[in-house]
Amino acid sequence: MKATVAVAALLISGLSPLTGTALAHDGTEAGAERLGSVRFATSCAPAVQPRFDRAVALLHSFHLDAAVGGFTEVAAADPACGMAHWGVAMAWLGNPLAAPPSARGLQEGGAAVARARAAGARTARENDYIGAIEIFYKDADTVPHRTRALAYEKAMEQIATRYPADREAAVFHALALNITLDPNDKTYANQLKAAGILEKVFAEQPNHPGVAHYLIHSYDFPPIAAKGLPAARRYASIAPSAPHALHMPSHIFTRVGDWAESIETNRASAKAAADTLAASGPQTGLRSYEGLHAYDYMMYGYLQLARDREARVLVDEVTSTRKLNVDHFAGAFALAAIPARFALERGQWAEAAALTPRRATSPGASFRKRSRSCGSPVASGRPAAAIRRGPGRTWPGSRPCATG
Repeated sequence: MKATVAVAALLISGLSPLTGTALAHDGTEAGAERLGSVRFATSCAPAVQPRFDRAVALLHSFHLDAAVGGFTEVAAADPACGMAHWGVAMAWLGNPLAAPPSARGLQEGGAAVARARAAGARTARENDYIGAIEIFYKDADTVPHRTRALAYEKAMEQIATRYPADREAAVFHALALNITLDPNDKTYANQLKAAGILEKVFAEQPNHPGVAHYLIHSYDFPPIAAKGLPAARRYASIAPSAPHALHMPSHIFTRVGDWAESIETNRASAKAAADTLAASGPQTGLRSYEGLHAYDYMMYGYLQLARDREARVLVDEVTSTRKLNVDHFAGAFALAAIPARFALERGQWAEAAALTPRRATSPGASFRKRSRSCGSPVASGRPAAAIRRGPGRTWPGSRPCATG
């Protein structure tokens, strides 16, 4: 029986205890937390199962601080639940589709695996899950990331084969296939294999946040992007309490040129991120990296529709940022890209050349690095390479650099 992950709880940095009673996904009360429907069976105490399912739902939507908090609560309530520490280790991978784990992520994730081993696994299946994530962290200082990622993918494939009724194993295997995709493979073998797995689960579990999320990632490539529209149109309504879930549909909308849809879903994502940040108290100049990432996609959409006045407002708002809530590439990139994009897409080359690079809080966030990496005519010395496309302006390849 599916357990619906919707609770009447205040979302404060995602770390509040689960205080409400689970509600049906459809017809949730106003203000209720909505994360989608997940049922990840464990041998942990029955009393913590709803909280475990909630933490997995947070994990699937990359609401990672909240997921760590949720799994930590489960571990505190049931010290013998080794799978709670598995969840913490999974969350410390960060966004595995954007970059390898950070140095801190490797340290924290490895410690979580050790705690999972110490707590023990009550079933062979749970031991397999813990063993799989252990591969990702073991010998991280000597074994290359891709080698460990490929070994993890094979381990998840074995779990999915060994336990065919375990839909979560199938979903996490699909995620692993996307983690290990070859960016030079234009047959999209891993992505389409992952999508085939996920489409079957989506038919059975249309409110599963991870299925919709990973389908979008699987199809986030121009030749196959249209296949992702059903998931893109569903995901935001499945898990509107997760800012990343509100942003992700725009990956597909941008690929297919649906600028208005991209703007609106990112507007919702930015608001959700700001609301979550505001719950921790007001701090002048502090901005959510997730909100900035959404703003970058909004800026791109505004410019494609020649909505320059709204784009200018966005630039002015972003320039008031003094600090990110998390030192994350996506936020630092957006701080550099948004004013650069505003100048470049409008063909204002002198304005673009006059931009002053901001000191980056993450690698690669300066304007000129952004320009080189994303095909800017200014960086290449080819301002004439800019072209007009429809009511907006763009040069070839000027879509936002995807960071998840």
